[in-house]
Amino acid sequence: MTKEQHDYGKIIIGGHDDNHDVMTSVEAADYLKMHVKTVCRLAKERKIPAKKVGSEWRFLRSVLDKWLAQEEVVSS
Repeated sequence: MTKEQHDYGKIIIGGHDDNHDVMTSVEAADYLKMHVKTVCRLAKERKIPAKKVGSEWRFLRSVLDKWLAQEEVVSS
């Protein structure tokens, strides 16, 4: 681990790990093939996993992958 990297559990901040990439709302929207306004709205409504950092949303690729893989419960 270099001095620019910090180990917080299994997530290395400052390093490159495709499974734990931190994405902006624009990057997350591109990854999810959604409009950025939709991604931000879903984050604000807590329908998509995200963290607010200042005035910006941040998304972990690995968490989005898990969210996408969840089976949706459809109520009748």
